[in-house]
Amino acid sequence: MKFTRREWLGFGLGVGATALGGRWTALSAAEKASAGPLNMAVIPSSGEQVPAVGLGTVDFQGDPDKDDLSSLRQTLDVFHRLGGRLLDTSPNYGNSENVLGKLLTDLGIRDSTFMATKVDREGRAEGEQRMEESFQRLGGSIDLMQVHNLRGTDVQLETLGAWKAEGRVRYIGITTHRESQHADIEKYMQRYPLDFIQVNYSLADRAAAKRLLPLALDKGVAVLVNRPFGKGGLFAAVRGQVLPDWAADIDAGSWGQVFLKYIMGHPSVTIPIPGTSKPHHAQDNAGALFGRLPDAGLRTEMERYLDGLL
Repeated sequence: MKFTRREWLGFGLGVGATALGGRWTALSAAEKASAGPLNMAVIPSSGEQVPAVGLGTVDFQGDPDKDDLSSLRQTLDVFHRLGGRLLDTSPNYGNSENVLGKLLTDLGIRDSTFMATKVDREGRAEGEQRMEESFQRLGGSIDLMQVHNLRGTDVQLETLGAWKAEGRVRYIGITTHRESQHADIEKYMQRYPLDFIQVNYSLADRAAAKRLLPLALDKGVAVLVNRPFGKGGLFAAVRGQVLPDWAADIDAGSWGQVFLKYIMGHPSVTIPIPGTSKPHHAQDNAGALFGRLPDAGLRTEMERYLDGLL
């Protein structure tokens, strides 16, 4: 039995799905066996496993004391109930950290998330202060601290190396969303013992696959992928298109799941982090946590198909 997109979205808001993989309580034994286990990703530097789809929170904005944050709360709740754990944020994203800190506490799930945030300052003291404030806003431990868009990289990685040794953060990394910084990302991967890099990569933007993704695989560096939908360009390209037959071969019930599973099928990629503040998008993205992933041959076919539309 395979789930349709409508059936999957129904499970997302079903009664009784409240913990990791909690949707199982809403399914029959046959449905559980058909869906299979969560797709998990391995962090190479530690061997830790994390559910293989994350959530970007750049749009988690609002005043936690005044605004109605119910849609954001539901987005987090759905993401978590369907198995998601990794949240990626930044003090550069307005007051996203404040909003997350409040909502995660309200939902009682702060301690069961994998929290990734960033530092975006040039100087040592300014960077340390910025990170201390992130701890306060997020109200708990930070699993991954990343240097945001390579700002003050050498200075901040020196601090982060010391903080990791002290146990203040578990993993350290660097990020970019621009191809123009890929050469610098490669340089820092060669120079520092990084646990993670975060780069832009999608069916519409494959530049990272030329050198960065192979290097990450070679050096045992985990990869978070931002802009997995090509800033929305992929959805525009397939508007009005029926899912190809090969989508069923990877148990993809929507174009969003196709785009995420293409990324997840790359041997170097750890976790794509699609950004959304909408519960129904979080539900759909979570569908990629289940079912088969494309092999190299099917990924090539997916590229040919999209190239004909872009």
